Amino acid sequence: MLDKTFDAHSVEPLISRKWLDADAFRAGSGARPDGGTFTIVIPPPNVTGSLHMGHALNNTLQDILVRHARMCGKDVLWQPGMDHAGIATQMVVERQMMERQEPGRRDIGREAFVEKVWRWKDESGGMIINQLKRLGASCDWSRERFTMDEGLSAAVLKVFVQLYKEGLIYKDKRLVNWDPKLLTAISDLEVQQVEMKGHLWHFKYPIEGEEGRFITVATTRPETMLGDSGVAVHPEDERYKDLIGKHVVLPLVGRRIPIVADDYADPEAGSGAVKITPAHDFNDFEVGKRNDLAKINVMDVEANIVLEDNEDFLAGVPESAELAATVAALHGLDRFTARERVVAMMDERGLLEKVEDHLHVVPHGDRGGVPIEPFLTDQWYVDAATLAKPAIASVREGRTTFVPKNWEKTYFDWMENIQPWCISRQLWWGHRIPAWYGPDGEVFVEASEEEAEAAAYRHYDSRVKLTRDEDVLDTWFSSALWPFSTLGWPDETPELARYYPTSVLVTGFDIIFFWVARMMMFGLHFMKEEPFSDVYIHALVRDEHGAKMSKSKGNVIDPLELIDEFGADALRFTLAAMAAQGRDIKLSPQRVAGYRNFGTKLWNAARFCQMKECRPDPSFDPASARLAVNRWILTEAGRTVTAVGEGIASYRFNDAAAAIYHFVWDTFCDWYLELIKPVLDGDDGAAAAETRAVAALVLSDILKLLHPFSPFITETLWEDLAGEEGGLLALSAWPQARLCDEASAEDINWLVSLVSSIRSVRSEMNVPAGAKTPLVLSGAGPASEERLKRHETAIARLARVEAMSLAEHPPKSSAQFLIGEATAALPLAGIIDFDAERSRLTKEIARVDQEISRLDKKLGNEKFVARAPEEVVAAEREKRGDYVADRERLEAALGRIAETA
Repeated sequence: MLDKTFDAHSVEPLISRKWLDADAFRAGSGARPDGGTFTIVIPPPNVTGSLHMGHALNNTLQDILVRHARMCGKDVLWQPGMDHAGIATQMVVERQMMERQEPGRRDIGREAFVEKVWRWKDESGGMIINQLKRLGASCDWSRERFTMDEGLSAAVLKVFVQLYKEGLIYKDKRLVNWDPKLLTAISDLEVQQVEMKGHLWHFKYPIEGEEGRFITVATTRPETMLGDSGVAVHPEDERYKDLIGKHVVLPLVGRRIPIVADDYADPEAGSGAVKITPAHDFNDFEVGKRNDLAKINVMDVEANIVLEDNEDFLAGVPESAELAATVAALHGLDRFTARERVVAMMDERGLLEKVEDHLHVVPHGDRGGVPIEPFLTDQWYVDAATLAKPAIASVREGRTTFVPKNWEKTYFDWMENIQPWCISRQLWWGHRIPAWYGPDGEVFVEASEEEAEAAAYRHYDSRVKLTRDEDVLDTWFSSALWPFSTLGWPDETPELARYYPTSVLVTGFDIIFFWVARMMMFGLHFMKEEPFSDVYIHALVRDEHGAKMSKSKGNVIDPLELIDEFGADALRFTLAAMAAQGRDIKLSPQRVAGYRNFGTKLWNAARFCQMKECRPDPSFDPASARLAVNRWILTEAGRTVTAVGEGIASYRFNDAAAAIYHFVWDTFCDWYLELIKPVLDGDDGAAAAETRAVAALVLSDILKLLHPFSPFITETLWEDLAGEEGGLLALSAWPQARLCDEASAEDINWLVSLVSSIRSVRSEMNVPAGAKTPLVLSGAGPASEERLKRHETAIARLARVEAMSLAEHPPKSSAQFLIGEATAALPLAGIIDFDAERSRLTKEIARVDQEISRLDKKLGNEKFVARAPEEVVAAEREKRGDYVADRERLEAALGRIAETA
C-alpha cells in the first residue's frame, strides 16, 4: 500500500540511485532502431559553482526535452560537463592558500600552483554536478567532460594553431577591460555596471597662440587627462568651426594636442567639446583611430600613474618646470589619489571651471570588485568578423532558429557589429597559449614545444632559446568548442558522427554572444555544419515582485532550499509552468508550495485507485469500453497526450505543463474519480471491471505525461502501479491517443459544465452550503433534455440539486446561466434575500470601482511610472487587472438575479 503521503526528502535519493544503478541515462538507453537521435550539450557550469535559480530553470527545461525524447524512442545524449572557470577557480585556490597562511602562487611557481588547482578540483570542485542530480537531471553521467581534460585540451590546441596559421588569430595592441586587482584582461560578461554617485569636472584647456581663449571639456576621470592626445568637436558645431585643426596646450603637461572634427562629439552634451584619451577609453580609442591620435598609456597594470621614463607620455613634450612638477607630484600614485591631486592642481591654476554632482555607471570587475580600466596592452585576438559571416548566414537562412524569434535581432546586432575577440588572460589556470618567442621576439605557434623548436630552427638556421607565452586562453574559447570537442573531436569518433550536430541549445539571453555565437562560428569553421538547429532562450527568474535577484537586495531564492522544503518535483513543475516564452518568471516559495499540492493531489488519486483495485489489465482493449464516462476520459487523455507533446516540441513548456495540470487536477481527480465512485461501488461487475482497467490505464498515461516535469513522484507511483515487470518509467514509451469518442466527450463535458456552473453560481450568490436548490432548464433541445434525465442522479449528488424540471421560461427569483442552447435557472426564493444580495453586490462593485480608479490615477502619473522600480509598476498593473476581473465576476453575479415576483 502506498504511504499516506509522498515524502520527497527520503524518496528522491532512492529514485536517483535506482536510475543510476540501471544506467538509465546512458546514450541509447530505451532507443528504438528507427527513433533517430536527440542531443543536447549542457551549458557547462563553472567548476566552482553552486546551483542557482538560473541553473535550476535551464536544466529543468533541458531535462523535460531529454526525458520526452527518450520516452519517444530516440537515441538521446544529454552531454554533461563543467567549465574550468579560469579567474574564479584561481581566486578560490589563492584565497584558500592565503587562509592557510601558505606561500603565494608566485612564491611556489606556476607548475606547483597548477598542480594545487588540480588537487582542489579533484577534492572540492564540481559540487554542482551532485546538485544537478538532486534536481533530477538525466544526463549521461558516464560521459562527463571538463574543459581542461586531456581530450578537450587537444581540441583547444588544434583550433588555436589552425586559426593562427590561417591568419584568424593574431596579436595586437588594443584596449581591453583590465582588472587592476586581478591583473588580467576580462570579458564584457565579467564586467558589472554599477551606478555610483560621482562628479563631472569641467576643465579649461588653453588654445595655442590665442591668449585668454580656452575650450572647456568635462570628465568623470580627471587622472586620464594626462594621456589626452586630442579634443573632439562636432564638425557642424558653429562655436568651434574656427578651432578645427588648431591645437590646445594640455595643462600640467605642455603637450600640443589637436582639435579634431568628429561626429562622436555631441553639441547638445556639456560644452560640446570632448577630451580624447585613446589609451584609456573605448570610445576615444575609435576616435583616435579615425583621427590618427597618439595612444598614450599613463597607468601600469595596477592602475597606478606612470610618468617617469614613460616614452609615450613624454614624446614631443618640451621639458619644463611644470612638467617636472607634474611628474614629481603624480608618478606612482594610485588612480584615485591621482584624481584628487589633478583636480587640485587644475584648480590652483584657475583651470577648473566647475564641478557637478554626477550619477553615472562605473564598470566593475565581477570577481575583483574594483572599477575596471580600459587598458592598452598586447593581447591575442580572434578575427571574429571573418568567422561571424557564415554564422550570420546560418540564422538568416533558417538553418539555425532562435526561440523566441525576437532574439535573432539581438544576435544580428552583435554579430554584424562584432569586434576582434580578445582571447588571452593573464592567469596561470587555463589552457596556456601555444606560442613561443625567439630572442628577437619572433613568434612560433605550434602544438608542442618540440614543434616550436623545429620551426625556430628552420627560421634562424640554428638552435635558439625559446620562451613560452605566459598567458592562458579565455574560458569562452574552450567552451566555444563544446558541441564537438565533448564528442571526441579532433578524433573522428563514432559519437561525433552520430550525435553532431546537436538538436537544440537551451540557454540564457546574456550569453547569446559570449557562447552561442562563438559555438556557431567555431562549429561552422571546423565541422562545416551548424552545431544546433534550435536555440531556445529561456527567461530570467525574478522574485515574486518582478525584481532581479541579487545578494545586495537580499531577495535571492536558493533552489536547494526549495528542494529541501518542497521536493525537486514541485520546483521543477513550478519553473516549467511559468516558463512562458518571452516572459520572465516571478517566483515565490508560495508558488512552489502550490505545485507541491498538485503532487499531493496526484498521490491521493493514485492511492484511491490502489484502494479500489484499479490495476493495469494487459488484455483490456480501450476501444471496447462501453461506459460514456470511460470513453470520455480516454478521449480527454488522448487530447492531453497531443497537447503536452506539442507543447514540449514547440518549447512552450508552460502550455504543456498547463495541459497536464488541468487534466490531472480537474478532469481526472475532480471529475472522473468522482463520477466513477458509484460504478466502482455498484453491483454491475462488468462495468466496475471496465472502469478499473480504464482508471489504471489513464493513470499510467498521466505518469508518463508528467514524468518529464516531475520525475521522482511519477517514477515512485509507476513502481507501485506497473510493478517490476513495468520496468523504469524513465525508459517507458510515451503514450499514444487510444480513443476519440466525440459524442461521449460532449456528453460528459456537458455534465461537468452544468455542475461546475451550479457550484459557481451558488458560491457567488452566497447560497448556504447545506441548502439544496431546484434546477429548471428552459429552451432545451432534445439532446439536453435527454442528458438532464440520464445524469439526474449525478447532478443531484454533485451539485446539491433536489428537483430538476423543464420549462418554457426561467422562473422569477432565480439565478440564471447558459448551458449550451438552454438557460439553466436556480430558483432561490426563500433561500437567499434577493434585495440584500443586490445591495451587497452593488456595494462590492462600488468598492472595486474605487480601487480601479485609485490605481488608474496612480498609473496615470508619469512621475510614478518613470521613477518607481519596474517591478513595483508591474505589480500595480497586475493588481488593477485583478480588480477588473473581480468587477466582471460581480457584475455577472448581479445580472443573474432575475426580477422578483
